[in-house]
Amino acid sequence: MSTAFDPIELGGVRLANRVAMAPMTRSRAYGPGGTVTALTATYYAQRAGAGLIVTEGIQPSAVGQGYPDTPGLHSAAQVAAWRRVTEAVHAAGGRIFAQLMHAGRIGHPSLLPDGLVPVGPSAVAAKGSVYTQDGPKEFVTPRELDARGVDATIEDFAHAARNAIGAGFDGVEIHGGNGYLVHQFLAPHANRRTDAFGGSPAARARFGIAVAERVAAAIGADRTGFRVSPGNPFNDVAETDPADLDATYAALVAGLARLDLAYLHLVEGADRELTHRLRKNWPGVLVLNPFTHPAHTGPEALPLVEEGLADVLAFGALFLANPDLPERLAAGGPFNTPDRRGYYGGDHRGYTDYPRLGETG
Repeated sequence: MSTAFDPIELGGVRLANRVAMAPMTRSRAYGPGGTVTALTATYYAQRAGAGLIVTEGIQPSAVGQGYPDTPGLHSAAQVAAWRRVTEAVHAAGGRIFAQLMHAGRIGHPSLLPDGLVPVGPSAVAAKGSVYTQDGPKEFVTPRELDARGVDATIEDFAHAARNAIGAGFDGVEIHGGNGYLVHQFLAPHANRRTDAFGGSPAARARFGIAVAERVAAAIGADRTGFRVSPGNPFNDVAETDPADLDATYAALVAGLARLDLAYLHLVEGADRELTHRLRKNWPGVLVLNPFTHPAHTGPEALPLVEEGLADVLAFGALFLANPDLPERLAAGGPFNTPDRRGYYGGDHRGYTDYPRLGETG
């Protein structure tokens, strides 16, 4: 029986433990050209005790940006800036994957350069608004990707993955959840296409599978992970038909399983039975961000590894506030409380100033 503190092989990488740092948007890419800074390197290096760090969402292209001050991996300056981060993490003994996150229809033209507008599988606007430098703005109707645009977007993911390896990352995670572009293709509410990428559950799953295929071909399947959040309504995604949801994710997981990826990262919803079904159908490493709403994922989730439901557990807010989280979990605490005021944007406060065990804040 394995525990969360045992090592595990993930693709070609050996993780020191099974406690992962989940990807969390921090909106602090303040360097020239939307680049991460020395403070970013400090933040991730502080958390190098994680078996695996998955970064905040990184846009694979300029049009993929959905929020202010989020980083990219599509320019030489961005690659160079991320290289300083990976060097700091590796020097501290950690492993780090870059999460590639294309926001799709979530965003606003004011966040994008050169007159670009957000894109999506269909010209269907999300309900709600996004924060911009000029305050909240309602989501706009995205430009529907035509066949050429679909292929170009898939190649953007592959290009960013190559850049990630060039920047020293151990691998990449494709974000297929939380209402962003890949999830928009999966969801019938956002995907009204009638071509090969829309209509049936298998067709809606095709875009995500194609992204994974192209990325795996570019950098190796053993360096490629994939994140899903079935049924998550975040960012106005509606997956309300249980039969369609099951069929869609069965098709997606089957397609991804053929690629022999490093891992599948599941952001669990309230349906634990769906988790069991996906676990049964996924032949590789399963990283689980368990459903604990409204609380943060904490030490009570550790037995999920021992029970075999998860191979690796991903912790979000608790890792944000506890840079030495694996050590604290092993000791049974105590745990710092996350300060929401420092979640998005700002300086070192609520970012790199959380104390380690034995330190005072």
